[in-house]
Amino acid sequence: MKQLLIASLIFVACGAALAKLPTPVLSDEAKAKALEAAAKTAWSGKVDAYMLCKSQDKVAALYFQSAKSAGKETPPPVATAPCVDPGPFVSPPA
Repeated sequence: MKQLLIASLIFVACGAALAKLPTPVLSDEAKAKALEAAAKTAWSGKVDAYMLCKSQDKVAALYFQSAKSAGKETPPPVATAPCVDPGPFVSPPA
């Protein structure tokens, strides 16, 4: 019981100490790094979506091919947006 009380007091003290710290002032270089990291993350998300789209198209094609070879009737494929390749990463302008 004492250990739980001590741990909770330490937790509250740390929270109070962090609450009193001023917000950090970012230099221009740090801001540029943050912008580049955000751009790289967004590009990475687009690449992931592109790869997912391509794999879904491949699986759908295999499904229709196997259904056709087995003599099963399949509904017509649903029209979806084409997969868009995001291209290589381009760093944002400074």
